[in-house]
Amino acid sequence: MRKKTLIATAITGGLLAAVGLTGLSVGAVSALNGGQAASWLGSGSSCPAPRPSGTVVNVALSNMGGARMGNGNGMMSGGGNGWMPGGAMRLSLDHANISHGTVSFLATNDGSISHELVVLPLPDSQAVGTRPLSGNGNVDEAGSLGEASSTCGSGAGEGIAPGASSWATLKLAPGLYEVVCNLPGHYSAGMYSELTVS
Repeated sequence: MRKKTLIATAITGGLLAAVGLTGLSVGAVSALNGGQAASWLGSGSSCPAPRPSGTVVNVALSNMGGARMGNGNGMMSGGGNGWMPGGAMRLSLDHANISHGTVSFLATNDGSISHELVVLPLPDSQAVGTRPLSGNGNVDEAGSLGEASSTCGSGAGEGIAPGASSWATLKLAPGLYEVVCNLPGHYSAGMYSELTVS
């Protein structure tokens, strides 16, 4: 009987220690971020949390399938044209409507290949997801207001690695915008969302 009590006490002590360490870790991350919790980074990000300003728009970047779906450089294969069919990937915003002004976009790559985020103005006459594609499977970035494609960093880079995040803070005027992943083949595979700024 005494042996069972000792085992139960040891298990309880171990659980309490684990809970305590988790609490200390969360507290330390919050303290390092000026008291701001890192929750805006998304649950899967391995990056340290930046200090966002303005309205925060969390963006989830994902693709279906496992690591064999891509060729290692973010390009997709499949289909008659060499690109994945629409709907094979996804770019989701946690807000579809926001107020104008300072907006911080946080892109978290929940997929198994590299992704990026580019913010483009959307003309009134154009529907989201209908931009013409170039020969290499991406869209024209003329007029881009900014991007988040630097793994664990802000602004432009070489793409956001799986499990990581990138961010960009922009000033947006009222209007319609299209938020896209513009790596070759990703737009046509479904990586776009509309954002309305009022």
